[in-house]
Amino acid sequence: MIKLIDVSKKFDDLTLLKDFNISFEKNKITCLFGPSGVGKTTIANIVAGIIPVDKGRVEGIDNSLFSYVFQEPRLLKWYNVYENIDFVLKDVYKPDNRVEIINNYLKMVELSEYKNYKIDALSGGMAQRVSLARAFAYPSHILIMDEPFKGLDNKLKNEMSSLFLKMWNLSQRTVIFITHDVEEAIDLSHIIYTLKNRPVNIVDRLIVNNNVNNKEDIKKLLLSL
Repeated sequence: MIKLIDVSKKFDDLTLLKDFNISFEKNKITCLFGPSGVGKTTIANIVAGIIPVDKGRVEGIDNSLFSYVFQEPRLLKWYNVYENIDFVLKDVYKPDNRVEIINNYLKMVELSEYKNYKIDALSGGMAQRVSLARAFAYPSHILIMDEPFKGLDNKLKNEMSSLFLKMWNLSQRTVIFITHDVEEAIDLSHIIYTLKNRPVNIVDRLIVNNNVNNKEDIKKLLLSL
């Protein structure tokens, strides 16, 4: 389990976190739900070690490897689809293993026939599928997803959500999922933390299950925030 214990973080005169505590269960999808600017990304970046804390500590990280999916794909435009995934695997797998892994993930996201395409030749949805395949192909222990489906139309968002769950079920890992989309939070998460205010505080810790009434109750609560 990952824990932030009594963490404080200040940016100039803005205090985002003060004596803040939160935990993330291993191999579960935990959603940070709240309005833009509340501190969701800061929390994830502290977990990843990108941002140092001013006070407090982070436990349960040890030598964990991280992968990321952002709102924008952040792919290398001078590489093709295959090379973008290969780039992050070079230091962790032998060449023959990389070929098999990359081809498997490209097949999973239905981009096998596009593996030699440059990134600029892809649609936004296709580029995000490459980003998702790259994140899961890398043998990370922790996956941070920062509003990865924001801006996509409903059809594409549903397709991406299904792909994400399919890959997670095949290669489970700890996921920190950041969103302020109610449907995404409910459909893709095991645990939802609702956040508000500055310094940020946790309003609720919600457990999501497959019970229809449970999901409807959570939906009403999230919409009321």
